[in-house]
Amino acid sequence: MSSSEPKITNIPNPDGPSPVEAVSYGPRFPWMRVTQVVLDSLLVALSLAGAYLIRFDGRIDPVYASQLIKVIPVFVAMRILANWSYGVYGRLWRYTGLTEVMELAVSVLTVSAVVLALRAIGVDLLRVEGHLLSYGILVIDSGLCFFLMTTSRVLRRLQTEHWQRKHWRQPVRRRALVVGAGDAGMMVLKELNQRSDLGVDVIGLIDDDPSKLRKRIGNITVFGTTSELPRLIENLFIDQVIIAMPSAPASEIRKIVEVCRSAEVETRILPGLFELINGHVSINQLREVSLEDLLGRDPVKLDSASIASYIEGRTVLVTGAGGSIGSELCRQILRFQPRRLVILGKGENSIFYIQQELSRLPEPVEIVPIIADVRDRKRLEQVFLNHKPNVVFHAAAHKHVPLMELNVFEAIANNIFGTKVVAELSDAHKVDKFVLVSSDKAVNPTSVMGATKRLAELIIQDLAQRSATKYVAVRFGNVLASRGSVIPLWRDQIAAGGPVTVTHPEATRYFMLIPEAVQLILQAGAYGSGGEIFVLDMGKPVKILDLANDLIRFSGLRPGHDIKIEFVGLRPGEKLYEELLSAAEGLAKTVNEKIFVGRPQPLAYDQLQATLLRLSDSVDNIDETAIRNELDRIASGTTSSVNLPAITAKK
Repeated sequence: MSSSEPKITNIPNPDGPSPVEAVSYGPRFPWMRVTQVVLDSLLVALSLAGAYLIRFDGRIDPVYASQLIKVIPVFVAMRILANWSYGVYGRLWRYTGLTEVMELAVSVLTVSAVVLALRAIGVDLLRVEGHLLSYGILVIDSGLCFFLMTTSRVLRRLQTEHWQRKHWRQPVRRRALVVGAGDAGMMVLKELNQRSDLGVDVIGLIDDDPSKLRKRIGNITVFGTTSELPRLIENLFIDQVIIAMPSAPASEIRKIVEVCRSAEVETRILPGLFELINGHVSINQLREVSLEDLLGRDPVKLDSASIASYIEGRTVLVTGAGGSIGSELCRQILRFQPRRLVILGKGENSIFYIQQELSRLPEPVEIVPIIADVRDRKRLEQVFLNHKPNVVFHAAAHKHVPLMELNVFEAIANNIFGTKVVAELSDAHKVDKFVLVSSDKAVNPTSVMGATKRLAELIIQDLAQRSATKYVAVRFGNVLASRGSVIPLWRDQIAAGGPVTVTHPEATRYFMLIPEAVQLILQAGAYGSGGEIFVLDMGKPVKILDLANDLIRFSGLRPGHDIKIEFVGLRPGEKLYEELLSAAEGLAKTVNEKIFVGRPQPLAYDQLQATLLRLSDSVDNIDETAIRNELDRIASGTTSSVNLPAITAKK
């Protein structure tokens, strides 16, 4: 690390023509903080002198004048120390608000309380010729000191805003730092320079590459590294930080966000590589930093050629196309230029919205919206006859574990028999490839939902042994912020003032981003030769409690203070820890480091058909007990809820 930091030689400069014109490098020294400390020291002395003058009607007796001289250094030291202790000098006072004023008030009152205590016990330090510090002087000084220090900060804020208006005209333009001097940063810089209407002036660049430091790119200087960001924000009067590092790890993003949050600076970010699937970077893609950016997932390395080999020029059918996974599948499939994309779903609204979105994309692909229930064999037969799909992605399923515990018949009908209909029609109509979107809940299932997904896997494994169609399943854990998942629920709870509900303090889940999951589904489909169950590398499991705390902090609030966390216990069917593969299923690597393949033993044909027949009869007879018993036998698990006590303690 260099021993010097950038110093702006003409900021602030009310008479200067531009934000930054010259840069020199000198010793790292916190000039802004030192200036504020010196100013506060003078204001403390001034407030004390004013207190004495007010108390004695403008005529200070020589004895009390001597006391004033003696007391000033004590008060200066105590008030500066208190300000420092309460973080007053860590604030950007050009953004003075109620929080900052309250902190200053607490600091002033703390010192006054200490002095009052010293006065009460008669400390000799404050005694001059037998005279102790007057209570009246202490009260007046506290008010004057708070008024003067607050006013100085408010005036600084007003001066800054006036200067900005004077030199950049109305409205006030934001001064921005771009973090990342790579290709993405350069494209952002270029577009911002061409878009004066956005009201953003790029003041400088930040990059950790030593070869770029202190260099100028165009007329913009690379001022320093990300470790220097706090000082640069203060010294350069930055209003906004733009993170232009699509491949940066989440840990680095988190550090930058925390710095900006503490400095009360707006943060914008380019989407990660999961979202930038076409590789194009645009200023229009800048957005607020989200929890998804902090998940810690590495970019997926796709073999695009292998994916294109089974999609390009083909007719692709996506069931459940209006859901979180299904809709993202549609978006990404279009990249590979299918001849036709058939989007099928039960809900007309979700299909309408995804159709509208897809129709605006530049890819010249025919989009065919279909409103249909996957359980309706006659309707699905018509779809297959009319459109003759070559590839089927089956994403239609009920996924909510607690809800399916209460709606067993619907779970059986949709997840099992709906899958059976689509899979058998794929065989009958000679579909080339069938990809089932499965779940980690299918491993040693403890829920109705998990057991139904395992049976769906068994159905396609059975067909894979008898059909020319290549049937594969892709198993993964939770996708962050999917429709109906915990993140949208928590956001609603935070917006309502809390509490945020967490099932269990030790509960963990695997998480990945929706675009990442879909990319890996497409890749796994290319690898499948028939009968495999692909398992996606979900990384390390995440504590649900940690995720909730992160989301609260990300909302600018404090967990346990501003927003309470309430533990409600595991819900019916939920596990404390999730699994991706049972011990008996085996696991082998694929070419892609994030995709593994297992070959669980399929169920014998006669046994599977008998099981499905019994389930069908149980559904017809509305016999929930028989259904659960059958699921237990096939899944080699239990459909009863985990026997853990409900936790009602609050944090």
